[in-house]
Amino acid sequence: MSRRVISDEPVEVTEVVDRGRTARFEETALTLPDAGSLAMVRKRLAGAQGPGPTPLLLVHGFGQNLHAWHLSQRSLVNHLAAEGHDVFSLDLRGHGRSRAQGARPAAALHPYVDEDFPAAMDAIAELTGRPRVVLAGHSLGGMLAYAATARSPERVQALVTLAAPYFWGRGATLVHALSRGAALIGRGGRGETAFPMGAVRSLLRATQPLWDTGWLPMPIRAWHPGGFEPDVLAEYLARSFDRASFGELAHLTDSSDDDSDHFARDFEGCDVPLLVVAGTNDHLARPDAVRPAFERSSSRDRTFVTFPSGHGDLLLGRKAPHLLWPTLTRWLHRRTSP
Repeated sequence: MSRRVISDEPVEVTEVVDRGRTARFEETALTLPDAGSLAMVRKRLAGAQGPGPTPLLLVHGFGQNLHAWHLSQRSLVNHLAAEGHDVFSLDLRGHGRSRAQGARPAAALHPYVDEDFPAAMDAIAELTGRPRVVLAGHSLGGMLAYAATARSPERVQALVTLAAPYFWGRGATLVHALSRGAALIGRGGRGETAFPMGAVRSLLRATQPLWDTGWLPMPIRAWHPGGFEPDVLAEYLARSFDRASFGELAHLTDSSDDDSDHFARDFEGCDVPLLVVAGTNDHLARPDAVRPAFERSSSRDRTFVTFPSGHGDLLLGRKAPHLLWPTLTRWLHRRTSP
């Protein structure tokens, strides 16, 4: 096997797509040694044969991991695989399984774009024989996907971004103010210092019923109150909240503040099919922070959609299987079918 990817033996699993609905999948754990032992998981329908649609590469957001897409009770990964897609979920360096395998966290955004994305695309090409992928990124993962597309547009069949602000903090005064304060730490030679995601996770889990009420003012809540069933929210908080660095936040904030130095600006000249999705109840990535990517894109095939969702429940909330999932499935089918 090439150094680009080390593959475990595939295993067949029966897993939930949505509550009460299951399917049989083939799951393979992958390691990408060229990028410092990154971890990626491949999921497709058991017994799938033939070329199928263009492979999908899913990338999580700030301070999360691949469980932003996949929980035991509801899984967008499994939905896409059940629809016939070959799905690859990446844990960025310093996150989830990649951190457990020794991939050190980043102190800025460039290593993700310059190393992690190319390593993942190389591995997918080696495993599938397909030279291009569909990139799908949530939150920061979508922002990184803009930059990765600009870096290698010939390798991207289509681009999907979900709750991905093109300008971080636009329209959200408190989010921007807190980010500016945290960014000072990242600029002070302490870029790899861990952002306290563990403390945030513990606080939210301990007081979950309080934060999940609509009457409590919480302008940086990562989901819309009631957007998850309580048990699904508990799993979401326990499994998807992971790790981040102050350096990432500094780079993200500085880039968004200086339009002339936006780290993904070259994306604007790319003619790649583009789907941009925002949640009208999202306090972290408001539609007016997300929409500029659609407006500035040179794509001749671009779509902007909003749903009445928050940041995380857009993907895995109780309404996601009836809102985002069918829209995403239809859009992909028209652009990635073999």
